[in-house]
Amino acid sequence: MADQQITVVGQGAVAAAPDVMRLNAGVEVREPTAGEAFAAARAAASRLMAALAAAGVSTRDLRTNELSLGPEYEAYPKVAAYRAAQGVEAVVRDLSQADQVIDTVAGVGEEARLNGVTFELSDPAAALRDARARAFLDARAKAVQYAELAGRPLGPVLSISEEVLGGPQPVMMAAAAMEKSSISPGEQSVSVGVRVVYAFA
Repeated sequence: MADQQITVVGQGAVAAAPDVMRLNAGVEVREPTAGEAFAAARAAASRLMAALAAAGVSTRDLRTNELSLGPEYEAYPKVAAYRAAQGVEAVVRDLSQADQVIDTVAGVGEEARLNGVTFELSDPAAALRDARARAFLDARAKAVQYAELAGRPLGPVLSISEEVLGGPQPVMMAAAAMEKSSISPGEQSVSVGVRVVYAFA
């Protein structure tokens, strides 16, 4: 019966330092013909991939994530040139090499493009375990308080359901990390929500 139960929602969050950087880079060229543009983009992309590999990025952590070719019009339908682009995603697993990898992209040449970086946890399982424990303790504390307010003894848990509250969220960057490098992963907050149904004893 509903009046013999109490439902509470608990939340838990854990801050963790990301250990992986995902770099989105690429090359872009402009040439008189489609064939020349495409060939130049492929050649520049090959140089970029080789440079990233030489900078310590594993070939298994390099992948093409964009490939485009199209005309630029002087006055439609007159074509002025063709622009080709090829994007590369690089996963950097040693953050001490982050600056070096980024500098490597910039050093490939005028065709190089930097499209941004994101940071993530390679294994969020430990942070999720801690967040679950905190969420459950939060729910338990609420249930105990409500039972006391109602003047009824709290009974066993009847059901538990979990909701992961979005993905990792960025929080304030650590100043110490910023002193060592121009690239700082800061910290991310892993959050979990839990709905717990207790019986009244």
